[in-house]
Amino acid sequence: MRWNWPNLLTWLRIAAIPLLVLLFYLPTAWVTGHFVNLAATVLFVAASVTDWLDGYLARKLQQQSAFGAFLDPVADKLMVAAALVVLVDLGRADAVAALIIIGREITVSALREWMALVGEAQTVAVAFVGKLKTATQMVAIPFLLYADPLGTFEPLLWGRWLLWLAAVLTIVSMIHYLRAAWPVLRKNG
Repeated sequence: MRWNWPNLLTWLRIAAIPLLVLLFYLPTAWVTGHFVNLAATVLFVAASVTDWLDGYLARKLQQQSAFGAFLDPVADKLMVAAALVVLVDLGRADAVAALIIIGREITVSALREWMALVGEAQTVAVAFVGKLKTATQMVAIPFLLYADPLGTFEPLLWGRWLLWLAAVLTIVSMIHYLRAAWPVLRKNG
């Protein structure tokens, strides 16, 4: 593995995961709930921005690598899964929606790995519905992390609705990838 800016940003995103989790389990005598919500939201949004930034820098600086291509989606999935587990524990997210999202991530990751092994990686390349699912969950999670009302705007309510929308899009995108892979699965299964 070569050290470069894109890989460093990905490693920083991974390092942020325990910080995100730890924030919610600090003693209440140390920090206020509002501070925790705000800090966790800022940390998650910053991690999401670095996800875009590391890909941009890898292309711009011509520093793409097989290791970076492997680690980047792993970092994303770990951050989302950690946030969802914490949100379920806090009672801010529905466990079923979180399980749908996390289960799909594991299933599609395994499918992509297997398809790459049989030389059919392009069959399950990222589709628009997958990008839409990701965008929806990346808006829902910060709303759920913040949770505090902003005037008449209720981030918790909107976050819950958006998380369920992400769960529905998760199922649609998983069906899309499974249908695309089905001929290869039948042939090599």
